[in-house]
Amino acid sequence: MTALPLGEWEILDLPPGAGVCAELAGRPDGWIRCPAPGDTYLALHEAGRLAHPLADENEVDCAWVKDREWWWRTTFAAAPAAANERVLLDFAGLDTYADIWLDGERLGSSDNMFVAARFDVGRHLRDGAQHVLLVRFTPPAVAAADKSMPSWPIADPIRESKRNFHRKAQFGWGWDWGPQLPTVGIWQAARLIRQRIAAIDDVGFSTIAADADAAEVAVTVSLDVFAAGAAAVTVHARLVAPDGNCVAEARLDDGDRHATLHVDRPQLWWTPELGASVLHRLEVTAWCGDALVDSSVLQVGIRRIELDTSPDPGEPGCDFFRFVLNGVPLFARGTNWIPASSFVGAVGAADYTARLQSVVDANMNMVRVWGGGVYEGDAFYETCDRLGLLVWQDFMFASAPYPDHDEDFVRKVREEVAHQVRRLRHHASLALWCGNNECQCAHELLDYMAGTTTPYAGESLFAEIIPSILQRLDPATPYWPSSPYGGPMLNSMRSGDVHNWTVWHGLPPIPDDTPVGEFKRSPATVQYSRYAEDRARFVSEFGIQASPARSTLARWVAPERLSLDSPAFLNRIKDHPKDKINAMLLPMTGLPADLDQYVEFTQLVQAEGLKFGIEHYRRRKPHCSGTLIWQHNDCWPGVSWSLIDHDGVRKASWYYVARAYAPLMAAFRPLDGGEVELWVTNDTLGAVQVEATVSLLRLDGIPLWRREIAATVAGNAAGMVWRIDRATLAASAEHVLVVRSPQFPANRLLFAPFKNLALSPADPTLRLRPLAGGGIEAVLEGRGYHHFVHLLVQDASARFSDNYFDLCAGETRTIEITAQHPLHLDDVCLRAFHPKAGGP
Repeated sequence: MTALPLGEWEILDLPPGAGVCAELAGRPDGWIRCPAPGDTYLALHEAGRLAHPLADENEVDCAWVKDREWWWRTTFAAAPAAANERVLLDFAGLDTYADIWLDGERLGSSDNMFVAARFDVGRHLRDGAQHVLLVRFTPPAVAAADKSMPSWPIADPIRESKRNFHRKAQFGWGWDWGPQLPTVGIWQAARLIRQRIAAIDDVGFSTIAADADAAEVAVTVSLDVFAAGAAAVTVHARLVAPDGNCVAEARLDDGDRHATLHVDRPQLWWTPELGASVLHRLEVTAWCGDALVDSSVLQVGIRRIELDTSPDPGEPGCDFFRFVLNGVPLFARGTNWIPASSFVGAVGAADYTARLQSVVDANMNMVRVWGGGVYEGDAFYETCDRLGLLVWQDFMFASAPYPDHDEDFVRKVREEVAHQVRRLRHHASLALWCGNNECQCAHELLDYMAGTTTPYAGESLFAEIIPSILQRLDPATPYWPSSPYGGPMLNSMRSGDVHNWTVWHGLPPIPDDTPVGEFKRSPATVQYSRYAEDRARFVSEFGIQASPARSTLARWVAPERLSLDSPAFLNRIKDHPKDKINAMLLPMTGLPADLDQYVEFTQLVQAEGLKFGIEHYRRRKPHCSGTLIWQHNDCWPGVSWSLIDHDGVRKASWYYVARAYAPLMAAFRPLDGGEVELWVTNDTLGAVQVEATVSLLRLDGIPLWRREIAATVAGNAAGMVWRIDRATLAASAEHVLVVRSPQFPANRLLFAPFKNLALSPADPTLRLRPLAGGGIEAVLEGRGYHHFVHLLVQDASARFSDNYFDLCAGETRTIEITAQHPLHLDDVCLRAFHPKAGGP
């Protein structure tokens, strides 16, 4: 098989129904250039027809794009199909309602963004001809004009967009963290594929059993023999280790093309804290006699992944929800992934590499691909395989009823699920297929609030249709119907996974079978210390909003519009009410007086809140077996729950989370009676002999006492290693309790809200020197107790070896700063939290 990209593309917009293929094929005017894959909005911006959709308030000026008919055109030359050959026009992704013409002849259509479209065009091709290819995209509103079903009162965009009828990225119509910019166009690769005699359509790989001594793996090949009268085609499979040695091979005979391979002393694939993410090459070749007719090479890992939902003997009446990798129950330290840009066709391999490396750098081992976005490109999953990141993969359904009564819609879903499962099932990183995001849970909660019991529209998709396809195509990967799901009520802490929005949204927890408490938002109901009430098995969403970096906002909002009350800034906050975070800020930092304080205060509270939550959940290991932060990244430069902003700048929370997610982590646990415990969580397999010091300091730097601690913490466990009573501790707003060890990141416990701390009024001292290669070394020294110390650089590519930390009197910290371009000493700015600047 050979694959060639098509030529350069250009686009044209018309009113719906106004375009005629024969007229547009040769029309010379009105077209603008657009790459494929690519994005229509960005092409319009490059052509000067749109201000950048993400800047200022330009989002509203782009609303017309979704209502136009878009034509894409290219020309290409290609030789006709030879004997025993076929030529396929292959679109990996068309967004969404598309009709395709080649030289004026209609080839067919596509109505699902998540399914590839292929057409046999061999008979159309002529030597020396310039072929004209046209693709027309019909507005979604036209395609769904005759569709209707009851909608949810909490989901106005569903009523307006009918997004639940479209097999299209759901977030494009707006979410509580993103803009309304529904995409259109060729969003994945478009190419010509030449095949001779036979083609390998699909290769499946799974691990049947694996341990240190031996592994059994299964290989399945789907082969299409299309040449009439061709001799028998044979298929061979070879599994090649990283050192180049073949560790197993087999011939797959006619019939089901299935083989089981035995591997002695296999190199297993692990997450970073447990071992190396070893990848093998699976080489599959198809032969007609002595001639090679097709080949496929996949990167695969030998590993077993299971989902343990057995009863938890340590907490009667509750079940585990934990992933078991190669027989090892692990704690999922992870995050939720949304599309890396609102313009999904413009996301490339480099975007995946940068964002996913930041996941691993934060000591994470799992990423959830959220169901309101897209099935990500191949490079995403290949990068996760390489980095040792497990992938929780939602199917693309989110927070809506879905028309499972509509035969055409169900057809689309069947095609989509089969296509994506075949595409992704071989990846070592794939840990779970999940039916949807919050569909059944939201329906159940609405029923509860209304005092009714009604069936969820869409249930058959997730209870019958999707699992039946998975049973046929990928029975080795666990399936979970939705997120959250499990327990007497679907967001119950007793079973399954939980979305904890007690903190932030002020929703009541559901420990058993009904919500507990009122639905209200106040400083008392949203304080992040309420994470300590959570007894969940696995927390697949929890988070706190924060501003992006001030420098990121400045890149996207004009200076005169960059203020707390400007419409351009308020448009960056998609959650309502737009001052919702004030209930969290008021008791901790006070309310911000300007935008700079808003950035600082929101990032501080987000960082401290996530730290508190992670420490609580990890102490509960194994009863709690995972946390996935909402959310890792952003699709635009807005205020959201992300750890990394749109421009790639790491928020304060990223640094806090990286320390809280360290495989060996120590944290204090205050008790109601005033006592304090020190817990150590060990996510590695070996027991650790912990040696640490615990000190009580005055915030002016005077030490009060110091204790040496030695304790053993079992492998893959959490345990309490030290405790102090209230009288001995003598906690005060002027004191800080600190634990230090070379074995884990330092940690501390403060005894008052940040705005009430007696912190040093001065900043730490700062010495800077240039480094070879254009970086900078920064050395900081404390002059008292400094809270939330951080260095800022305007360059979005700047990376800090550490940032956003506390610094004691006399303590020094050396930070290395690097960027894609050389930095200058005056690029670096020092900041720390000062309570007196904190407002009321």
